[in-house]
Amino acid sequence: MRLRPLVTVSLAALSAVLLAGCAGPAGGTESPSASAAPVTNLCDAMASSGAASEAVGVEGEPGVEPEVSFESPLAVDDLQVTVLDEGDGDPIEAGDYISFAFNAYSADTGEPLGTLGYEPGQMLPSQISAESGLGQLLGCSAPGTRVVATFPASEATDTSQAIAAEVYVLDLLSVVPIAAWGEPQDPVSGMPVVTLADDGAPSVEIPSADAPTDLQIAVLKKGDGEPVKSGDTTMLQYHGVEWATGESFDSSWTKNGPYVNEGNQYIQGFNEAIEGQPAGSQILVVIPPELGYGLEESDTVPLGGKTLVFVIDILATMHAAS
Repeated sequence: MRLRPLVTVSLAALSAVLLAGCAGPAGGTESPSASAAPVTNLCDAMASSGAASEAVGVEGEPGVEPEVSFESPLAVDDLQVTVLDEGDGDPIEAGDYISFAFNAYSADTGEPLGTLGYEPGQMLPSQISAESGLGQLLGCSAPGTRVVATFPASEATDTSQAIAAEVYVLDLLSVVPIAAWGEPQDPVSGMPVVTLADDGAPSVEIPSADAPTDLQIAVLKKGDGEPVKSGDTTMLQYHGVEWATGESFDSSWTKNGPYVNEGNQYIQGFNEAIEGQPAGSQILVVIPPELGYGLEESDTVPLGGKTLVFVIDILATMHAAS
């Protein structure tokens, strides 16, 4: 199955495809004075509807894999987007993390190329902006929106292969919070105390006691999403604290938003804490050195020999390909 970079949720790659599809003839150039100003407003980013996108017939409700039909070959000269169903609720905003699903087809033959996102655990959420490919497809739509997008063919370059014209039907499913949203659970006696800021960022108070020698896990919020499996790639927020000092040594909350580590290549105690937990959950884990960074501290392993505390917000998980 060969799909555009949308399949791999590479927004940079998708943006390049969209820009290539909207460019002029190969080898052509435009005067800088003739270039349009960059689009910075998400609502203005959506591509316009046209004859190609309006020629695609779609049956079914948004959120469920559709039945799609069109006469092939379908002439696709530029990127076009037609809104089939408008969603309810608040429009998405630049910087939001969204979940979506899509079907893709060859514009030349009508052949289905694949589908993704309609089953839990198939894709991670993606951040949307006016400059991204998703911004050009969805603009500031509301969850529940369904669009048809037609992509023109792109020629091969030094860094990419040629891609034939394609048709996408894309459903905007939801906005994914950047903090755990699950049902709060009763605190566990003897565990560190976690306090949350208004934006969900945690702070941790360590008990006046010796560090435990075994792994301790407490569920602070119980989510309702897809459970994390071994080998998954999970989108999460984390806040790490040393038991001995109470000081934070690392936190996604002070960086650029949720964190993704392909294949969940974390220390053993961290993985044991998140596996089996559903998205939307917040987990508190105390990790002894042997399940963390080992028993010995060194210049290259400064967390060796230390008992670590993590507060982990599980936002989404993508299962490994089978």
